[in-house]
Amino acid sequence: MLELDVRVLPPPKKHVTIHEKLKQLKPGEALRITNDHDPRPLRYPLDAEHPGTFEWTYKAQGPEIWRVQIDRK
Repeated sequence: MLELDVRVLPPPKKHVTIHEKLKQLKPGEALRITNDHDPRPLRYPLDAEHPGTFEWTYKAQGPEIWRVQIDRK
């Protein structure tokens, strides 16, 4: 599983970096994102552009740390 802590990235780089990592995933692999807020807005374009490809699971839901695991189906 790839781990990505986006809290250390400048805001304009967060979504770009996450999308780059997701493109690298093969079926059965996962990316776990750690952030300082709910990354839910990332999910909408992901579902629209790649329907049925990724599974989104919250591992921690704030208030200070948010972790989401995104599994490639």
